[in-house]
Amino acid sequence: AAWCELPSRVLLVLTSQRGVQMYDSDGSTMVFWHALDVPEHSAAHSVFARGIAAAGGRFICVGTSSGAVLVFDIPPKGTNVTLSEILEQHRDPITDIAAERGQAPDGAGDLVTADDSGTLCLWSTGEEFTLLGMIPGSGSTCSSVTLWNGIVAAGYGNGQIRLWEAESGRIRAQVSAHARWIYALDLAPLTGKLLSGAEDSFVHVWKLSRNPDTDDIEIQHCHAECVTDTQVCGARFCDPAGDTFAVTGYDLSEILCY
Repeated sequence: AAWCELPSRVLLVLTSQRGVQMYDSDGSTMVFWHALDVPEHSAAHSVFARGIAAAGGRFICVGTSSGAVLVFDIPPKGTNVTLSEILEQHRDPITDIAAERGQAPDGAGDLVTADDSGTLCLWSTGEEFTLLGMIPGSGSTCSSVTLWNGIVAAGYGNGQIRLWEAESGRIRAQVSAHARWIYALDLAPLTGKLLSGAEDSFVHVWKLSRNPDTDDIEIQHCHAECVTDTQVCGARFCDPAGDTFAVTGYDLSEILCY
């Protein structure tokens, strides 16, 4: 589930094994429903949608288990949502999609898609989406991804966070951040703070920045919080500056705020 903020409206988008639902921001009216194609021999593979991002001012992108990314064109008002494009670059199920949260440098993409093999694709949005580059996977699932000021931050199933240059696709930093699978990354666009939550019950706050002298991408550890006996599966900042964050875990009926 994700809030998709477009210039003209805010939609609540839900993904499931059945398809994609879009609601008005208060959840009262379903604006659009897109059913997923279920193949005849679907017993071997589950079908689902996963990964949501608003992009390009008028599009909402949703990933699927086939590796395709559905691009929906959203009108300023009303229910006339159309499937405008399908991006078929990935060969594995999409895990997460992120749009630029800051100011992209010239030539850098403003959308990143990630899949189960760890492969990342960088896109430039517009009337037609353009593939700018691919970052091949290295055997570990990329479970969560964010994009800020031309920096791609990706969290992996082996507990690592890797930082990539969105323009060139070069790796700039790698941190062994967690002992187990990272389930959530979030970014505070005003400050560049990065939040990571994982199965090891820890939540970490990091700070991303660019060195003004060398233009190198730097990551700094700011804070660690242990959520006792909880496999953290969701973590989000509650404000654009990253002064507060909320966490939840498997089998936990509570949301913890820090």
